[in-house]
Amino acid sequence: MTALTVKHAGAILVSAAASVSTAAYAVNDLPGGPAVNQLNLHPAVTKIAEELQWLHWFMMAICVLIFLAVFGVMFYSILKHRKSVGHKAANFHESTAVEIAWTIVPFIIVIAMALPATKVVIAQKDTTSADLTIKATGIQWKWGYDYIKGEGEGIGFVSTLDNAQRVMSNNGGPKAGEAPDNYLLKVDNPLVVPVNKKIRVITTANDVIHAFAVPAFGIHQDAIPGFVRDTWFRAEKIGDYYGQCAKICGKEHSYMPIHVKVVSAQEYSAWVAVKANEAAAKADDPSKVWTLVDLKSRGEKVYAANCAACHQVNGKGAGPVKPLDGSAIVLDADHGKQINILLNGALGGAMPSWKALSDTDIAAAITYSKNNWSNQTGQIVQPAEVQLGRGKPI
Repeated sequence: MTALTVKHAGAILVSAAASVSTAAYAVNDLPGGPAVNQLNLHPAVTKIAEELQWLHWFMMAICVLIFLAVFGVMFYSILKHRKSVGHKAANFHESTAVEIAWTIVPFIIVIAMALPATKVVIAQKDTTSADLTIKATGIQWKWGYDYIKGEGEGIGFVSTLDNAQRVMSNNGGPKAGEAPDNYLLKVDNPLVVPVNKKIRVITTANDVIHAFAVPAFGIHQDAIPGFVRDTWFRAEKIGDYYGQCAKICGKEHSYMPIHVKVVSAQEYSAWVAVKANEAAAKADDPSKVWTLVDLKSRGEKVYAANCAACHQVNGKGAGPVKPLDGSAIVLDADHGKQINILLNGALGGAMPSWKALSDTDIAAAITYSKNNWSNQTGQIVQPAEVQLGRGKPI
């Protein structure tokens, strides 16, 4: 290899390293979420998280001390009592004092570790006297939130990864210098809770095992189909906090973020009022007859928020997700087939149930799919048909 070639190769490597470095450090620390080159745990904003971090370092200190003591004595003995300096091996069988010591000392160490740990575990499981109870339902691959007790009771919505960031990821990720600080953590509907209130979170799942985890709160609770688990937190600082589904739940596991927005009591009350108005606006009269244009317009929004993540914007699907473009069920004049799938799910949960959506939203999404891409059927599904479908057996 010539000197010139070596020089060019070196220049290329330096350029590549600079490019990687620029891309890697194009984002800033995300308050309430991951930090650039983060080595430590997330800054705690709850008492439980503080206790967990204290336990982490307490246990670490004990382990380091044990390591230093055991290996210190071992290496000291190896060096000072080696044969090359004239030492001879001792000939003994047992020492009652040593046996008592290595039984009592570990017992004391275990008790010293167990007592504070047990105290924290008990506190973690005490979900009584909550100010607000929220059910978090894991769905491939999004979260459904239902406020079931306390201020905001009756509010429910689905939280999905921001579609613009999903498209960015599908295109190979953000370009160098263009990565947002909250890349793959931004959602369309964050979970909103008031500061300094005890929030009980009930977890379950529609399909496979998920896990609701927010490091800044010190919570991590599995969400298991057919089971109900719970955890709690009391955030002491206003801000935005991020987590992820902490179980490998399928091909889009990494596209299932959690965004919790902690606000003041006044802001929370205002948010509840807005959500109540939105719910009232969505409670359309199922007997209303819609035009094709209006249903398609509404259906496009419903599809983008709830369906595009799996079936893709182009309706082609991906992997085990079946395409809607050209689908026999979508093209079928029997609307009941598609209505039944949206209401009750299909394929053993691979296609989740969308009963939480209103009759009008489901009718709009179906009408959109029947009149988009190559599916120009001209068919219209009215909300009354969906309402009738809800009353039919599965």
